[in-house]
Amino acid sequence: MHWVHATAFCILLGSGLFLYLPSLSEAVNRRPLLKHVHLYTAVAWAAALVVIFVLGDRRSLLRAAREVDRLDPRGRMNRGQQLNTIATAAFAILFAVTGFLLWYGERDTRFRFASTLLVHDWLMYVSFVLFLGHLYYSLILPSTRHSLSGMTRGWVREDWAERRHPRWVAALRRND
Repeated sequence: MHWVHATAFCILLGSGLFLYLPSLSEAVNRRPLLKHVHLYTAVAWAAALVVIFVLGDRRSLLRAAREVDRLDPRGRMNRGQQLNTIATAAFAILFAVTGFLLWYGERDTRFRFASTLLVHDWLMYVSFVLFLGHLYYSLILPSTRHSLSGMTRGWVREDWAERRHPRWVAALRRND
């Protein structure tokens, strides 16, 4: 789920910036193509999430959802990761709704609302800052950089997990 979201986010951010900034839009000189890339990436992202929910490991997804719902730092995610997950989910819904209204508003003027573009833009600004923070924690900060191994390979060193998530390690050992 992480990589589906990350890939779509980066493509949507890039294509959205080219649509948003006139200097970038003029440099590419293919605005209609960029709009299609932006729109179809959003549709593919939503479809991929549905496929993950329908065909994926639902027990694991429900376990992660319960962990986030309780804001319990004893699991595999710390409180910051849980809050980031909540913000990401809320922003994804808001991006989808405002993006749909922007797209549909071009076809039916009854769905053009004054604040839709403003909300979509501010979501982008806040999401971009959170994304930069996410990259800092996962790629640069030495104490958390090893978590990238968990995202890319599906495992972390036991000593790192014991130091960062001792309750999660203890729960895993009880289940073995």
